[in-house]
Amino acid sequence: MQISRCGIHGFHEVLGIDTDEIRFYWAIESEDKDATQVFYRILVTTDAAELQSDKPDISKLVWDSERVESNEQRNILCKPATGFQSTTSHFWRITVWDQTNNVHHSAMNHFFTAYPRSHLLPPYSMNQTYMPHTSLIFKPWFEDEANRWKAVWIGDGGDKPIYLRKSFELARKPVRAILFASGLGHFNMSVNGQPASDHRLDPGWTNYHRRVQFTSYDVTGHLDTGRNVLGVHLGNGFYAGDKGGDDRFFWPMYEDNTYVRYGNELCFFGELHLFYEGSEHSVVISDSSWKVRKSATTLANIYASENHDRRLYPPGWDSASFDDTEWSPAKPLTGPRGHIYYQTQPPVVLHETFQPIKVHSPRNGVVCYDLGQNASTMVKIAVEGAAGSEIIVRYSETVREDGTVLMPDPLFKQFETGVFSKVILSGTGQPEIWEPDFSFTSARYIQVEGVSLDAGSGLPVIHSAVGRHISSAARNLGHMTTDKSDVNALLNALYWSFSSNLFSYHTDCPQIEKFGWLEVTHLLAPATQYIRDMESLYTKILDDILDSQEPSGLVPTMAPEIRYMCGPLHDTITWGCALCLLPDILRQYYGSTHVIPKVYPAAVRYMEYVKTKERKGGLIEHGLGDWGRGIAFGNNQANIETAVYYRCLQCVEMMARELGKLDEAEKFKQWSARIYDVYNNHLLVTDDQSRPYVYYTSLDYYPERDCDAIAQAMALQFGLVPAKFQSDIMAAFLDDVADGKIRAGEIGLRFLFNTLADAKRPDLVLQMVRQEEHPSYMRFLRRGETTLLEFFQDECRSKCHDMLGTIYEWFYAAVLGLKPVSEAYRTFEIDPPYESEFDHVKGSVDSPYGLISIEFMRTNKTSVKLDLQVPFGTTAIVKLPADMRLAEVGCAKEEIKSVHGRELELGPGLYTVFIQL
Repeated sequence: MQISRCGIHGFHEVLGIDTDEIRFYWAIESEDKDATQVFYRILVTTDAAELQSDKPDISKLVWDSERVESNEQRNILCKPATGFQSTTSHFWRITVWDQTNNVHHSAMNHFFTAYPRSHLLPPYSMNQTYMPHTSLIFKPWFEDEANRWKAVWIGDGGDKPIYLRKSFELARKPVRAILFASGLGHFNMSVNGQPASDHRLDPGWTNYHRRVQFTSYDVTGHLDTGRNVLGVHLGNGFYAGDKGGDDRFFWPMYEDNTYVRYGNELCFFGELHLFYEGSEHSVVISDSSWKVRKSATTLANIYASENHDRRLYPPGWDSASFDDTEWSPAKPLTGPRGHIYYQTQPPVVLHETFQPIKVHSPRNGVVCYDLGQNASTMVKIAVEGAAGSEIIVRYSETVREDGTVLMPDPLFKQFETGVFSKVILSGTGQPEIWEPDFSFTSARYIQVEGVSLDAGSGLPVIHSAVGRHISSAARNLGHMTTDKSDVNALLNALYWSFSSNLFSYHTDCPQIEKFGWLEVTHLLAPATQYIRDMESLYTKILDDILDSQEPSGLVPTMAPEIRYMCGPLHDTITWGCALCLLPDILRQYYGSTHVIPKVYPAAVRYMEYVKTKERKGGLIEHGLGDWGRGIAFGNNQANIETAVYYRCLQCVEMMARELGKLDEAEKFKQWSARIYDVYNNHLLVTDDQSRPYVYYTSLDYYPERDCDAIAQAMALQFGLVPAKFQSDIMAAFLDDVADGKIRAGEIGLRFLFNTLADAKRPDLVLQMVRQEEHPSYMRFLRRGETTLLEFFQDECRSKCHDMLGTIYEWFYAAVLGLKPVSEAYRTFEIDPPYESEFDHVKGSVDSPYGLISIEFMRTNKTSVKLDLQVPFGTTAIVKLPADMRLAEVGCAKEEIKSVHGRELELGPGLYTVFIQL
């Protein structure tokens, strides 16, 4: 038995823990398929050596779960009586006992705390340097030296990118060096000329008036004796959006064309904590002793527009030997209003590099590149030319026949003309490399102007241009492939659409808007959890939602909310419901309840707000309905929004029970029961003699009745159908989808496909997917697209939208056949596509308990073979065909056994199942 992976719920990295309560998890591997975990024990200490002792030094022991009889491996609460010590290394180890009382230890794990009881960074005016009368007000806070931030925000007082540096001497090399840092809008950190990490666009985007994230880096290996230097390159991001002097595109603006800003001064703070042998601990902080100068990047627009003048670049500026005597002292600044919190979500990093599949020059001075794949990207070019030469770099998801960039939507032509980067060469006689520091976009095509492929043209020569995929560092979990090439192409397009919209928030469009629309978080969560570990990102998104909630209880449609949207684009339950649904998603897919204490009060307030919008005793019909059907027409409002309201109430009831608030849980149970009754009283039609079944109508054409698939699917998927009418409603659903045409918008799509999965109709799904005319997924691919478009149109303003991607869930759940049954896949279902056109499906998902792999092979028309891997601590329920003649199962060297019944329950191990149809 081996503890293969362990961690802390809700934290991707663990070098700045700023809470006094954490929850542990671990996964186990074992070659013994009968092995079980009988006991566990977790020790947390401040001295790694103490983990080797059965009786650790009490003065160094932070927390001891003691020996617990349990097979639980997730959501284990650690809450020390006195909290965690600030700025301290903590070491922890898991010990488990198996069924024969053998002991198994995890590797030693480490986390480092920041200041768990302080989320306030002092403005410089609160410092003892001046205004001592102000400091008296905060005297108790200042006296708690160990648990407060020491650094102050610094900058040059301006809103253009800057370089900051701090030189300091070390008499000896520290045994550990942890750097806390934050820079707004975004910053790149270096130590002695080397990047502090592989992060990009730190810190994550938040509502900076409420919350500012700091990041942490272990820079022990970057430091040495003698002179050292910290370097910071600071740019704008969303914090202080900049359209530049030539009116570049920057979306969030008011009607008078003034841009929405959180602040007008780019700012940075940092604390470098140095630890030496013994107990010596010193701190280097950001203050007025730092030096600053303007950056060679003179425009940093998050919408993929940067200006960079290589002539202004100071080579070696962040190295220890650089002479900064002409740089100015940094200015202490007020900084943002928000409190400081550790960046819990995965950082944004660079992934794959796309080399061009086609390079051509449509006209003199223009070179165009086709990267072959649309994706969120930071481009990188290498150009050689004379000093002062200006290079323009444009990006696009669509091109004209000659290969030049095109925005097909006339309302967004500014993305063709007003989104570009300008690079001015320094003329070194060597290829000069440029890549953006603070911006990204979605692009398949790169157009470089002012250059040539020909060295004799008199223009600068471009040597290369590549795209580098930028996305969240969330761990990759799943992959699947089939024997159908068109399905595999669609799976690939879905993957790139999803991956291109995950950053420090989940957007639906990395090119046009970049906003944190909330509907994609919960609608796509059941699909995304198959392919990426989303737990810590959802945790952060919930913080964004809490920060965006209004005093009335309303949860707006986006978080962070940088631009106020009006009407249903501001207040729609199918977007705002993410507040209530995400905690249940975390519980369902990751077995974690760590967010519930902070979310529950806000969720109650949101339900009280939604209650004020009820009509006819409980219906909700004031939002966007099935957004995206007929491009943007809102329909099925009462069906969709009331069903979501019902589900929200159930989730709030779950949270109340988790917190032990049983009286409140009962209140929400009765509340949801009332909505159930109202839903059926107004929408369920039982007296229509013109149809052979009971069905649900929308109120779109009231008092006329309709009977579309989405109305039936919403009721079925949300458990709103009385038991005696289940078969009727499924019949009504199947009647409306019998022609294999998609009649659903963004919201309804997920429930359309899930109902078709329940009906065992993969043929209808694939017919919908393969339609020649829109709505059709394969039409996108036939026209050469490599990601999903915003709507079912041939040409859209955005061609890297994940909004329509809920079909990804159907592929994993109904084609690979994998669905969780209990929390975190402790029990899961495998239901392969026996009655489908697929002869071979193979895939795997690294679930919270370990790797689940499935391979379905139709060996001939009457035989099926399943190869399965079931991880430790889990149970797989394999569904078998209802009309099969024979089934047998084998495991390793064990004898093959016959299977009786229509379900096969399997514990951990590797299995082969043979089925005769």
